Amino acid sequence: MAEKSSNTIESPKKVSIVEQLFSWKTLVCICFGFSSGLPLYLLINLVSAWLRSDSSIDLKSIGLLSLCLTPYSWKFVWAPIVDRYDVLKLGRRRSWILLTQVALFILIAVTGFCSPGIDLFKIGYGDVSFGLNSFHIIVVIYFLICLFSATQDIAIDAYRREILDDNELGWGNSVFVNAYRISGMVPGGLSLILSEYMPWSMVFCITALFMLVGIITTLYISEPECTSTVPRTLYASIVEPFKDFIKRHSWGGFIAVISFIFLYKLGDTMATALATPFYIDMGYSPKDIGVINKGIGLWTMIIGGTIGGIIMLKIGINKALWIFGVGQIITILGYLFIAYVWQNQDSYTEFLSMIDGRLGTEMAASFKFPNWNMLALVVGGESMGAGLGTACFVAFICRETKGAYVATQFALLTALSAVPRSFFSASTGFIIESLGYVPFFAICYAMAIPGMLMLIYVAPYNGDGSKKD
Repeated sequence: MAEKSSNTIESPKKVSIVEQLFSWKTLVCICFGFSSGLPLYLLINLVSAWLRSDSSIDLKSIGLLSLCLTPYSWKFVWAPIVDRYDVLKLGRRRSWILLTQVALFILIAVTGFCSPGIDLFKIGYGDVSFGLNSFHIIVVIYFLICLFSATQDIAIDAYRREILDDNELGWGNSVFVNAYRISGMVPGGLSLILSEYMPWSMVFCITALFMLVGIITTLYISEPECTSTVPRTLYASIVEPFKDFIKRHSWGGFIAVISFIFLYKLGDTMATALATPFYIDMGYSPKDIGVINKGIGLWTMIIGGTIGGIIMLKIGINKALWIFGVGQIITILGYLFIAYVWQNQDSYTEFLSMIDGRLGTEMAASFKFPNWNMLALVVGGESMGAGLGTACFVAFICRETKGAYVATQFALLTALSAVPRSFFSASTGFIIESLGYVPFFAICYAMAIPGMLMLIYVAPYNGDGSKKD
């Protein structure tokens, strides 16, 4: 049999949308999304509930634990190490994924065997004393879970980018993000329910077992084929990712991409930063907020992300950024609308009461707060818009990473995307206190527009991103 000429270029096999939806890559993204989200939701939901159940641990101490979450923001610092070294000789990606998952499994299981508030030893004289408390051990474990979880994210993000073709990024990242969110139902739901019937040590052990989803997946999959050269030195793995990025985009393109990542979800992030206090001010109870956020908000966000992923298979990332971005901005107007109606409800109800008296209707009741229907509509709309916007935004970030430095570039871009959440959201309380809710949401709407304008350069509507390769 004659061999094919080395100069022959084979056209890629066309894969149907149905085949892409139910491919092995989709299953891997689901399993890894679940494994990636579980540790973070465990720290936010389960650990805080566990510590609060012990009367010796005050809220200030629990709140200060959030400082241990810094590895998620600084993961790009050690991402070059993940790009460079194959620690278990299973491949660079699989080695780090498996190592971090096993470490997380052990740490989560061990956490429940610590008893908050118990002194391990104490030495001192008079009023001056020093000792080691179980809470100190918990803080160390908490930080280590953050560290290994952030490192797992670095490796998983790189693996996901290397197995997904550009046309698969939208769908692959949307199912990943949805699985990430669904994982929160284990420590934030199931585990809390189990704590009513069994000791905390057993609760944490059972929760740790869910990490087996990722471990089994890692053992089953193979290392992605890497067509680019592995960094030869640690120095190269630190410097080359930036050189490669600037080479592909130019300095102007680099600044534009970074600016877009800062701005695209800025308005939406600011609008939802203090959503819960806003609902409480309108008269909704914490139970009402919880039911609407979990029952409507979570699932509409998941539905939005899923629909967005399917649509992106058809229209591509660039068009999705435009269409979903417009939807994301419109949902901010929902907050502006409900804030305006709430602050002017007396005028509306007085006017509509006159009409009700003549027509025998009950329209005035629809403008009295707390109003479940109105809140459900706003929360559902915002969550749907956020799900759609996040799906294409993460896919865009994923597309911007290339070559042998995927882990470092991805970690850097995702860390930058979190800056508005940390920096600008911190100012929302001051704005609301000074101006009120209606002007605040109007500002959020205005802050969402520059990100849309940046699309003209970084993601033209009829473009496909190929010019960035």
